[in-house]
Amino acid sequence: MVNQPRGPDGRWIKYKYGAGALATAGVVVAATSGIGGASLDSAAGQALKGKSSSKKSAQKGHHSEAWQRLGWRRLKKQAKRELKCGPRSFGEVQRFFLRHPCVDLDRMFVTVADGAGNTISVSVAWVKMPKASEASDLKRLIDKDGTGNVILLGEAPPGSRFTGENYDSRLAKQLVVIAESAPAGGRPSEATLETAVEVAVEFPAP
Repeated sequence: MVNQPRGPDGRWIKYKYGAGALATAGVVVAATSGIGGASLDSAAGQALKGKSSSKKSAQKGHHSEAWQRLGWRRLKKQAKRELKCGPRSFGEVQRFFLRHPCVDLDRMFVTVADGAGNTISVSVAWVKMPKASEASDLKRLIDKDGTGNVILLGEAPPGSRFTGENYDSRLAKQLVVIAESAPAGGRPSEATLETAVEVAVEFPAP
């Protein structure tokens, strides 16, 4: 097993999409070190400063407040509940659900504005399994490249909007939370897109 380093917040650095992770790291390093005289703009700087408090608001289920703490604004939101995960998944993940049906699937899609003229699409899925061990197996499978995923709300066909480049997941006993983000307008930075999923994955199930 590869020894994964921990990030500043103590969580394991994700390896699902190495290129995206490296790009994010490059943006942060370049911005904070001032290479080429570049620096984070005020909107991105506020988002980085507010990320910790934003996550705390997200954990409490305070959706609008979580985005506001980043200096962002939610433009629209939609949510949907399903009882079966098989028809709402693809790849190896779908085959997993055929053997281990889920108990509940909640999905949410939001569009947020970052205050710098950019908009970001964020989609979150909460998958509840009958057993904690099955949830752990599911997260391990979803976190691997090329194994498929739950079809995220706002995505049709799979992969047309959310490619997995900006991805995060969380395990909480029988619950697996999956979050992805993608540009919706303007040119949001990789750091901004990564911040979006790091906050979104903290929201509790509806």
